[in-house]
Amino acid sequence: MKTIGLIGGMSWESTQYYYRQINQGIRQRLGGLHSAQILLHSVDFAPIEALQHAGDWDAAAKVLSQAAQSLESGGADFFLICTNTMHKVADTVEKSVKIPLLHIADATAKVLQADKISRIGLLGTAFTMEQSFYKGRLSQQHGIEVLVPDARDRETVHDIIYRELCLGTVKPASKKTYLQIIERLQQQGIEGVILGCTEICMLVNQADTSIKLYDTTAIHAEQAVDYALRD
Repeated sequence: MKTIGLIGGMSWESTQYYYRQINQGIRQRLGGLHSAQILLHSVDFAPIEALQHAGDWDAAAKVLSQAAQSLESGGADFFLICTNTMHKVADTVEKSVKIPLLHIADATAKVLQADKISRIGLLGTAFTMEQSFYKGRLSQQHGIEVLVPDARDRETVHDIIYRELCLGTVKPASKKTYLQIIERLQQQGIEGVILGCTEICMLVNQADTSIKLYDTTAIHAEQAVDYALRD
């Protein structure tokens, strides 16, 4: 079994889902008392969030690169960045080490392609929905058309993530709002919706809607298990 490196803490509310789902996946595959070999470097999210909103991505990349280097020196065989938004600096972070990065957008694209999805909706932070590092990777490298909510809905989705979900707060009113936004995306002919922020699974799940939801946290964790057990 390979040792999985996790860069977490962005936020720790979602990092705990990674830890649980990866360990559950290993136990399901191997049985008995088996669990995952994991190294976790959990950063302090407050300064990262400040750098995000200040647009200082170089400084944020330096923090994550140092985290990746600590995982590599600790014996991790590969690593994950346990957040969609910080994949904006994924190339820089990956270049700072010799171990491979399991990219969350590539992991998601693999599942979408298996399901023959060509037109997908995307929810996430404003950075993820509006910038090209995520949706551009899906379209340019994987041939998947990505649609996002309108400007007002994007702002709402973003604010709920940072003001509520990252703080562990789950409100029924916010859930209703997200489902309404998903309905508006459905009217544009999408075939599914990417929950493109690792906290969104705290708020909505497949039981809440008829359209197929793709939870990036679960997808990323499952493919980490696959990679860890690969010969």
